Amino acid sequence: MYLVCTSWKRWHHAPSTKKACDVHFQRHLNTSGIRTRAQQRKKVINLGIQALMGTFAGHIIPSLAFTLLGLWHTFNTIKAYILRGPTGFSSRFWYPLNPLPFNIKHLELILIITFSIIAIVMQILDFPFFQFSFKLIDYEHATMFLHLAIYAGVALVVELTDLQDNLSGLVGILAASVFGQELFLLHFHSADHGGLEGHYHWLLQLIVFVSLAAAIMTSVSPNNFVVALALSISVVFQGCWFMNMGFMLWVPQFIPSGCVLRLGEDDMLGAVACGAEASLRAKALANLQFSWILAGILISTSILCLCMSGRCPERNKSIPYQKLHTRGTDVAQISMEIDCSKSVHP
Repeated sequence: MYLVCTSWKRWHHAPSTKKACDVHFQRHLNTSGIRTRAQQRKKVINLGIQALMGTFAGHIIPSLAFTLLGLWHTFNTIKAYILRGPTGFSSRFWYPLNPLPFNIKHLELILIITFSIIAIVMQILDFPFFQFSFKLIDYEHATMFLHLAIYAGVALVVELTDLQDNLSGLVGILAASVFGQELFLLHFHSADHGGLEGHYHWLLQLIVFVSLAAAIMTSVSPNNFVVALALSISVVFQGCWFMNMGFMLWVPQFIPSGCVLRLGEDDMLGAVACGAEASLRAKALANLQFSWILAGILISTSILCLCMSGRCPERNKSIPYQKLHTRGTDVAQISMEIDCSKSVHP
């Protein structure tokens, strides 16, 4: 009962000691109109599942969004470089969805805004309990999504008003600010995670720092393919690592050997408690996971580059052709891009 009690205490500010927490929790069950032991047992189980799944879902849902967004940007960055070549390549902070039947060009930005607003509401309403939260940690998470919504909202307005040529730098600054604020709030977190959870968060900060540096460099040099690809890969890495954290820190079956899950006992010490020897082993395992996930992403990206390059062999051949200029546009270049686009999207 104490595990569920401390989990429940995390959201209801119950006393932290075992005896006081149990008494406080029992009083909550009695005042809720739950009298029989069977009803109390069912209530305890439901509260424990809600606390655990709320934390797990809080990691998995954003991680899936980041992973899908990063994969979408990785694909489009590689495609743009192959079609336009080193001289004509220019990176973007968002990509239109033209192949859709309804041609919703700005769907990516609309989805980002919608997801950010939902995430902010869920943080303020303390999902899954749906009551107003007054914890700093929830407002910190909501602030991260706030900056994401600001970036996507301004980018959408700039695109709809046809000011992208004049204000592309502003969109780049806002995109970089998303990662900057994420890194700032992770580093100066109100819940200064320690132990194994702190190590996972420290590794996450490394990924976010790479995203921040790549976003700044992309704003300064939009024609740099390497930097643009590094930004896309880092976003995928953020999503995959955040998903890995959700499983390794909040699912009891994945907790490292020698460690125990202790929800709500002490936010400052992290969700997983390990002995001295088990802690070293668990951190070493986290380092291996970090390297393995990165290796998987790099292998997948390399395969994607090779496959897409193979479908557009004309770009890799040095064939002299006559350039026809109409209003400064290379007609032969456009023709080649159309042919390659048909190969990439058969």
